[in-house]
Amino acid sequence: MDCMGLCFVALCYVFFAASTFSQAEARDVVVDLELVLAVDVSGSIDARENMVQREGYLAAIRSPEFAAAVRAGVHGSIRLAYVEWAGEKAQRLAVPWRVIDGPEAAQAFASELAAQSVTRFRQGTSISSVLRFSAGLFEGGGARRVIDISGDGPNNAGGNVTVARDAVVAEGIVINGLPVLIDPSPNFPAIDRYYADCVIGGDGAFLLPVISGGDLGEAIRKKLLREVLSAGEHWDGSGRIMLSAAEPSTDCLTGERERVRRTDRYYPELDR
Repeated sequence: MDCMGLCFVALCYVFFAASTFSQAEARDVVVDLELVLAVDVSGSIDARENMVQREGYLAAIRSPEFAAAVRAGVHGSIRLAYVEWAGEKAQRLAVPWRVIDGPEAAQAFASELAAQSVTRFRQGTSISSVLRFSAGLFEGGGARRVIDISGDGPNNAGGNVTVARDAVVAEGIVINGLPVLIDPSPNFPAIDRYYADCVIGGDGAFLLPVISGGDLGEAIRKKLLREVLSAGEHWDGSGRIMLSAAEPSTDCLTGERERVRRTDRYYPELDR
């Protein structure tokens, strides 16, 4: 093997070793919070909305307020992961667990995410599947565990969303929501109510609806701050917060019923 080939092999080894060390280190650090950002990239989110959404998360993670909120915790650090999702078998771990313990780590996470193009999936909308996928990323420990899920439509594949939600919540994981109503479907105009009734759950679960594209970045920032600041102990109450519903009033199978109407596909859960 020539010198160039040896150098390439050496660089690959160094990169692999650094990546392995980073992930092992992320598992070993004691943190206040483990947070999965589960971001909808299904076909109903157009290219413009995808970019606005991605830029909103990048701006929030890079903001001085986010790093300061992290440092305000007992341990001064959190573990953060970023997932993109759409249909039943369409989930991608874009950025695996990374420890955020200050501005430098937050900037590094944002740079790692920004270096990737936004995934485009077109296989339906499976909130139930991404909840199970995200729950499987947690490795236990004493930290508070939260899935922060964004989306603009109801579950229409992958099994009953409330069954998946209840199973995840039973593991002690909190599910918060960021329902996007920028361009609401005429079939599901009240997606914020759907998220409150059918998606979010757990101790202190909440959602923050987004009404316009201009509000998205600020909503993401406020939501991350609320999640990081000890379940809202230091939260100033700004933003239109909705708590999870004690008595659901929404048909949580509305997405599956609409898909049956359009495609004649059979969903066994509709028989229950």
